[in-house]
Amino acid sequence: MNDTVLIELRSEELPPKSLKPLSEAFAESVFSALRAQEFVAADSVCTPYATPRRLALTITGVADRQPDRVLEKKGPAVAGALDAAGKPTRALEGFMRAAGVTFAQLHRASDGKGEYFVARREKNGEELAAHLAEIVAQALRKLPIPKVMRWGDSEHQFVRPVHGLILLHGDRVVAGEVLGLPSGRTTMGHRFLSTGEIRIGHPDEYVARLAAGKVIASFAERRASIAAQLDAAARKLQATLNPAAGLLDEVTALVEWPAVYVGEFEHEYLEVPQECLILTMQQNQKYFPLLDQGGKLLNKFLIVSNMQIDDPANIIRGNERVVRPRLSDARFFYDQDRKNGFANRVVRLGAVVYHHKLGSLGDRAQRLGRIARHVAERLGAEAHLAERAALFSKIDLLTDMVGEFPELQGIMGRYYLLHEGGLPVVADAIQQHYQPRFAGDALPQGNVACAAALADKLDALVGFFGIGQLPTGDKDPFGLRRAALGVLRILMETPLPLDLGELIVDAKNALLMQGIPLEAVDEPLLGFMLDRLRGMLKDAGHSVDVIEAVVAQRPTRIDLVPARLAAVSEFQRLPEALALAAANKRIGNILKKAPEDLPEPDIALLEEEAEKALFQRVVLMAPLVRSHVANEDYADALKVLASVRSEVDRFFDEVMVNVHEPLLRGNRLGLLQALYAQLNAVADISKLAV
Repeated sequence: MNDTVLIELRSEELPPKSLKPLSEAFAESVFSALRAQEFVAADSVCTPYATPRRLALTITGVADRQPDRVLEKKGPAVAGALDAAGKPTRALEGFMRAAGVTFAQLHRASDGKGEYFVARREKNGEELAAHLAEIVAQALRKLPIPKVMRWGDSEHQFVRPVHGLILLHGDRVVAGEVLGLPSGRTTMGHRFLSTGEIRIGHPDEYVARLAAGKVIASFAERRASIAAQLDAAARKLQATLNPAAGLLDEVTALVEWPAVYVGEFEHEYLEVPQECLILTMQQNQKYFPLLDQGGKLLNKFLIVSNMQIDDPANIIRGNERVVRPRLSDARFFYDQDRKNGFANRVVRLGAVVYHHKLGSLGDRAQRLGRIARHVAERLGAEAHLAERAALFSKIDLLTDMVGEFPELQGIMGRYYLLHEGGLPVVADAIQQHYQPRFAGDALPQGNVACAAALADKLDALVGFFGIGQLPTGDKDPFGLRRAALGVLRILMETPLPLDLGELIVDAKNALLMQGIPLEAVDEPLLGFMLDRLRGMLKDAGHSVDVIEAVVAQRPTRIDLVPARLAAVSEFQRLPEALALAAANKRIGNILKKAPEDLPEPDIALLEEEAEKALFQRVVLMAPLVRSHVANEDYADALKVLASVRSEVDRFFDEVMVNVHEPLLRGNRLGLLQALYAQLNAVADISKLAV
């Protein structure tokens, strides 16, 4: 018999930030185990459910009994499993004992590499009831739970105490026990809006029966309901919602029967920077702040309640009463921070350790100022403003507001500097110097902000590489991958005509001037950043061979990389591209074995017509290629190079390069070297060869 299975584990309130991934992992684990044991049909569908107090799932088309199967176990190779007399060796005897078969019951099979023994054993299908509870228990043990707990006098462990278990197959309870709970068919509805147990007659009734008990079982449906109610409430107030990553999922994991209400606070709190108020409402209270059409915070917010009732006045008043102390705290922090001022905190930076090998925050601020000044000078920007922004960029780390909300670092620095009469361009640079903070984040705007942002990231990269603290595997405690991507994005997307190698040297010199000993850092760090560049370009949709053709030359002008990529992509479509790429690869292999001090090609030593023709073409191309590359006309440079294909083909058909006569050999190698330099003036086109 095939029917739908329902599994529900009812618990106390589960961690809201983990509910969705726990639910999905639980459903996938159970479904995979049933599929591996051949209980589910090919078209079976697994549907996860999750509420604050339950993990559940249904699976359609589950059989009540496995099919009879032939189990096959691979044994040792025939060649090594029999001795000279054809008797089983010890290895084969051990395999037969483990498989529970005799020599006569063994079979032979081949996998194309050789013949081996196989033990086959028929196994009768077993009942679903013999496996389901253990499958559920194993799935729970595999869940990504960082910390488990015990409850009562039980030795069982889970993320929260559990109180109920449903194991249904069709209309039949599957007997079993999980975490000390016997299986049944009853569950509970909403904690306050429902009374008594809810009996589930069949898995198909589950969603409707819970809905009658004021519980939306589906996480996705509950989330969609909340989103729709939030949008409707915001539109009614002619407002917009402030986006908050993860907040909607978290609120969805806190309620079972959501209702959205409007709360309000006093206008006077709007004197505090709105970022502070927004964070305290979102993080501490899980409210949704409202903005007017210009993006300015309103003194209204949306509450997602777990109680849908006719008169929510008490709920609204209670939430308004709770939020006021939070807003008062934010106002207190803001007022206190402005009293202390920036100047009072400059000295205190020296007392805060940045890293025991890299000095204090004060030391770091001095380095950032020095690096930012050099960057700004290269950009022709106001160097003294960039230096000032970088020097002041870390002062707000010592403020009460940033201590409470680290996400506001940089933002509060801008507000506090403006309060003290600082220049807007410096204040904006302080806020933006952390950007980009994540994939897709906005870049700093203006040369002063870019100089401060580059200084911040380059100091971290060079400093930690210089003391041997490199990222390993998936561990990157100092955010160096993020910093590298930030530098690359600023240079490439702004774009900025800066040399990455020179920037690394600037940062290294700033560290060395403070007497900080560094390991060799230039080449390892450049290689690390170019690896990040490869990943960036691949994510942007560029083909791997085109990326490698450009990045293999270890470019340091990152702003020119997009133009080089476009040119190589265009060149790749030319009919001459593949042959020239192959020839370039061949030339590179020849030159690897040649002496390093090859002479310039001498026309007097040219004997063959083919090498004379190639020499003339190389001489004619040289100024054109140089001119196009200097003007960053990379596509035109590669088109010029495409014209040399016939001469290259003829040269390799008619000319022997490595002849015995040393002068001729050196001259021909020198000719190839001159050609090779031109062919690789834009990119290493040998990477395009198939």
